Amino acid sequence: MSHILEIRNLKINYGVHEAVHGLDMDIAEGKITAIIGSNGAGKTTIINAISGIVKREGTVIYRGRPLTQKAHRVVREGVVQVPEGRRVFAGLSVEENLRLGAYTVRDKKQIQKLLEQQYELFPRLEERKRQDAGTLSGGEQQMLAISRGLMSHPRVLMLDEPSLGLAPVIVEDVFNHIKRICEDGVTIILVEQNAKKTLSICDYGYVIENGRKVMEGNGSDLLENEEVQYAYLGVDRQEDPQDP
Repeated sequence: MSHILEIRNLKINYGVHEAVHGLDMDIAEGKITAIIGSNGAGKTTIINAISGIVKREGTVIYRGRPLTQKAHRVVREGVVQVPEGRRVFAGLSVEENLRLGAYTVRDKKQIQKLLEQQYELFPRLEERKRQDAGTLSGGEQQMLAISRGLMSHPRVLMLDEPSLGLAPVIVEDVFNHIKRICEDGVTIILVEQNAKKTLSICDYGYVIENGRKVMEGNGSDLLENEEVQYAYLGVDRQEDPQDP
């Protein structure tokens, strides 16, 4: 299996506090890789380090070469992060938001093609392309945030809590779109609190606790793992009937 990202001995410090402790991860090209764990486990910190938003120690190899730590160059290389909380630009239209996502693309014809691709993926955005992005519903804003990331024409798209605060029916829609984006050839790194839904669509997953990798495996295997079910999926631990 080809790995588009190889992460070795990743360490991230906030002052004297080490938030991530010597982490190793491999991200398979063209697949969905999940990072799950409780709040404060270090999930977002990991992708912030890949993005160049926070300083890192260790090695991040992207397509066979060391990945820059300069955030704007990371995007130009094809690694794009969609942050938690959507963060659309209110006061600008949907289409203006999308065009801002294409700031690394110089070819006007390519920008138009990318716009058309987003409207095909999310028809609702085309219906609202002249609407103030700040007036969209939460689900529509999440669609816009993902599409804005795709306007950079990424090879790797990192999604931070895309289901946060959304109604269950909208969550289902968002995850279906994530699968489709991956099927179109974009590698996905998915950071999520919704572990059950995430593990049901990912190819491979990592479980992070206190900045350390405690488990990894195929998404389907982790979904069936008793420790994962107990810690993250809300399943009661089964008592051994022979236990006194």
